[in-house]
Amino acid sequence: MKPNIHPQWVEATVVCACGNTWKTHSTKPLLRVEVCSKCHPFYTGQMRIVERGGQVERFMRRVRASEEKQRAAEREAEVPAEATPGGGAEG
Repeated sequence: MKPNIHPQWVEATVVCACGNTWKTHSTKPLLRVEVCSKCHPFYTGQMRIVERGGQVERFMRRVRASEEKQRAAEREAEVPAEATPGGGAEG
């Protein structure tokens, strides 16, 4: 077997979003997770909505920004027509 081809195996600390932590082994010293057996509805028996961050949050931010840009463009399109004398009609 070739020497020095495998990653270093270290003791890792896993940290859940609910605050629960535990030790395991991994190639990374710190692992962060969103749900664990202490807070997952399947294990706790409680039905609750787990708020999800990350990709969903970024997507919603992009949607909101896009909507605001559209509203601003609509406002700009309305203002010049009202600002011209005669209601925008040349004559």
